Amino acid sequence: MDSIPLVHASLGERELAAVTKVFSSGLPAGQGPQGKALEAELAHYFGAGDAVAVSNCGVALHLALLGCGVEPGDEVIVADYTFPALAHAVRHVGAVPVFADVRADTGTVDPWAVADLIGPRTVGVIAVDTVGLPADYTELRWVTDRNGLFLVEDAACAVGASYKGRKAGALAPVACLSFHGHSGATRGEGGALLTRDPAFTAAARTRSSIGIVDQARVGGLPIAEFSEIGYDYELPDIAAAILRVQLTRTDELRQRRRAVAARYADLLADDELISLPHVPQNRTHAWQSYLVTMDPSVDRARVTADLRAQGIGCGHGMWATHLRPVYEKTKHACPVSADLFQRNLAIPMHAELTMSQVERVADALRTALRTHRRAHTV
Repeated sequence: MDSIPLVHASLGERELAAVTKVFSSGLPAGQGPQGKALEAELAHYFGAGDAVAVSNCGVALHLALLGCGVEPGDEVIVADYTFPALAHAVRHVGAVPVFADVRADTGTVDPWAVADLIGPRTVGVIAVDTVGLPADYTELRWVTDRNGLFLVEDAACAVGASYKGRKAGALAPVACLSFHGHSGATRGEGGALLTRDPAFTAAARTRSSIGIVDQARVGGLPIAEFSEIGYDYELPDIAAAILRVQLTRTDELRQRRRAVAARYADLLADDELISLPHVPQNRTHAWQSYLVTMDPSVDRARVTADLRAQGIGCGHGMWATHLRPVYEKTKHACPVSADLFQRNLAIPMHAELTMSQVERVADALRTALRTHRRAHTV
């Protein structure tokens, strides 16, 4: 029986043709006209003042914190239930990540948990659009504005999602995107920084290009001018060319993922051993992943082994970052995040899934849940 992968990038002839065009241009290395065009298209798509295309979302987060002026010893509140890149970025600038718990229904950061963590060294907050679902930005903006804190949106998983009619990626003054293979738009990897502040963008662009601010000419010879110690974070033109095509397909691919999510809901809604993703009425989901939450009586390890034995990809979902070994000395417990980490299960979600595959996944999951339910003890 054919396998059903957990994730699958939707790349085809148009993306291949875009790469061929870059090869033919004689400028296949580094960032050039394709990268600049992508930045303009991203800024237009998200309604941002400008965009800086970079090699991945992790470095976009690093640039965001540098631009926000975070200094060693500062505290930055970060969503706990997510990929640990947020906390890593905080550490990269010498600051201290403070982990905020999430809402049990959405898995997004709880604004009131954020409010409770604000202290004298707190300078800002990084919120996450968890696996494609935007966080509660009205409440988050109220908390951060009231306390004079910056707010960064990690929209890594949420290209194509929305909150109160506004696109994810445009919900905070600074936003970071990912174009990883799991995402709604991809070239396999990549990222971007979005902001409406021209000075912020200019500084990020300089830092991302190893500190090069300009090209001086000496006797007709161009010589790079380095204004500061920067980083090699630029997105090369080959990747930018693929992403320009993918950006035009965002709505198409999101509709396919939405259809998959709707079919899962039809097939699994009445199963008492799992809870399905909750999407509040004021937002839409990008469906980067599809996470179900298992009843505590189900042995997740056995369920995943069972599904994989049938060729069905699956995973644990997100991480409770404060429980990772590198952060085990943190003083802030996040019980909701820890619980979701133990009980969430990611099942196949991508735009290439057929409805017959979705049905096969649902049938296999239903059977595995009952097969691997622990005996009830009093």
